[in-house]
Amino acid sequence: MFKLSVITDEVSQDLKRAAIFAKKFNLDGVEIRSVWGKGPHLLLNEANEIKRILSEYGLKVSAIASPFFKANIDSESEYKEHLNILRSCIDLALKLDSKIIRGFTFWRKGRLEDHLDIILEKYRKPLEIIEGEDIILGIENEPSTFVGNGRELSLFLSKINSKKVKAVWDPGNDIFDPLGEIPYPDGYSYVKHWVVHVHVKDGVRRGSEGKPEVTVFGEGEVDYREQFKALKNDGYNGYISLETHWRPKRKIPEDLLIKPSGEEFSHAGEEASEICMRNLLKILSSI
Repeated sequence: MFKLSVITDEVSQDLKRAAIFAKKFNLDGVEIRSVWGKGPHLLLNEANEIKRILSEYGLKVSAIASPFFKANIDSESEYKEHLNILRSCIDLALKLDSKIIRGFTFWRKGRLEDHLDIILEKYRKPLEIIEGEDIILGIENEPSTFVGNGRELSLFLSKINSKKVKAVWDPGNDIFDPLGEIPYPDGYSYVKHWVVHVHVKDGVRRGSEGKPEVTVFGEGEVDYREQFKALKNDGYNGYISLETHWRPKRKIPEDLLIKPSGEEFSHAGEEASEICMRNLLKILSSI
């Protein structure tokens, strides 16, 4: 059925600890985000060490969770910087035998429809960069960016119309959609034909401060049992990758949730991810 992975820095900045965690739960792989305090675009020199550690534990790299195009759409310098981020992540992915690089659609500054043409224009160069590579660019629905829900992701993908650009579907992110899209079945119905990778986290729309917040996986508002059934029925056989985002005794600052990296983000992540992974496996065993 599905393959399972965990995003490395949701467990630890120490890749070996993340690998031990993955082995403990018989996962198939890990997803590389920040490792040893470095983002994936800064890890090329460490690629051989990453391969060595993961090989020791029999793990593959499910995806490269890059920050590509979490950037200001109006900044030419950020645009050039992120093209280099993409190039570096491609090099890392190829060294680590991974085919999926996660990307985004610039920080949200209004409606997608009002900015879609310029976003598509700015994607022309990335499409040229990935054209000759054995790589899929998976665009994630992220409410802090222009493509924040399933409907918007389907609109973007239908317009870009490339076999090299698909969907990273994150039902948990949909809880934070300002337009209130229901993750399953509504959001998923828009993107199901494009999905190449799945992130899972959970949340509640009305948190302690009266706004959406992350919660322990399996105890939030996403109907994951039915979501997983639908993925299975639709023939999805890629990775389900745990992106915990919740901590049992602390609240991760919002800026770190949007741009996760470093020790402050990972603190207490192993304990949290163990709770969430047990809940994930319990749900999967019931479908």
